[in-house]
Amino acid sequence: MPGIFCVVNCKELIYYSIMRNNFEFLDLKAFLAVLELSSFHVAAKLLNLSPPALSRRIRALEEAVGAQLIERTTRRVGPTQVGRELMPLVRRLVDEFEESILSISDLGGRHRTQVRLASVPTAAFYFLPGIVREFNARYPGIRFRIMDLSANEGLDAVANGEVEFGINITGATRDDLLFTPLMEDPFVLACRRDHPFSGRKTLPWSELVGHPLIGVSKSSGNRAVLDRALAATGLQLELNWFYEVNHLSTSLGLVEAGLGISVLPKLATPQHEHPLIATVQLEDPVVSRTIGIVERRGAPLSPAAMRFRDLLVNEWQRTGVIKN
Repeated sequence: MPGIFCVVNCKELIYYSIMRNNFEFLDLKAFLAVLELSSFHVAAKLLNLSPPALSRRIRALEEAVGAQLIERTTRRVGPTQVGRELMPLVRRLVDEFEESILSISDLGGRHRTQVRLASVPTAAFYFLPGIVREFNARYPGIRFRIMDLSANEGLDAVANGEVEFGINITGATRDDLLFTPLMEDPFVLACRRDHPFSGRKTLPWSELVGHPLIGVSKSSGNRAVLDRALAATGLQLELNWFYEVNHLSTSLGLVEAGLGISVLPKLATPQHEHPLIATVQLEDPVVSRTIGIVERRGAPLSPAAMRFRDLLVNEWQRTGVIKN
């Protein structure tokens, strides 16, 4: 039973090391982040560490435990047998510590604790409610200030400190901000169910030429993502953007009225069966926007905001989407 003996003693050694302060709390956070995100690079960005600093923290934890915890090859990053067995223990230790920090920071009155974040409207509407509900079940006294802003406005809100972090899309990243990618949201076609395209499973972009399209304005971050992706194909100038709107929800209203078809992110389309609107996957090329977390460089998050961000990342990593 050498494997079980090693795991049991390594668990005891972690407790002993904590009592002796042989490693720091961030070492445990680094260990979990690398394994939950399956990437040293993404974990380093999430923890606001350089890749070498993150590697040093992993080595420090492994030296304290006396065993290798993470295997890193050119193809994958994953736990060793000891690392896999220790993950639940480390997660519990991290959770208990962070919950204690939240309680201590809230001694003066729960109602003064607030998580402030900015989110692109589609994310705020479709998956933030589920994760906020889960967070509130754990910490019922923590309030939220959620600003549903355009991509550019959301970046500004993070940069000027109006919010602590944001949920945003790529395409307008800045040197003063950190962006941690979390999921891909493909662009799809939305049309009425009586439209000839509604029976298709997939559709090449070239077949949209000549049809009246409903799109968002050129100031939109979504439009910027589309224009860049299509520019190389030559379709950008051929597509007939007959209607331009400021909000994706408005484009769906025009589709319902039978005024045209719309190209928009999948998250912005009805998530359940809709009586009037059908969606079709677009290909040749497949175009998607990357949704992730935006933070201000060098600005640590409050305990409540850090806990919520971690819960958000864990849910994304576990399911690929956020439950409602």
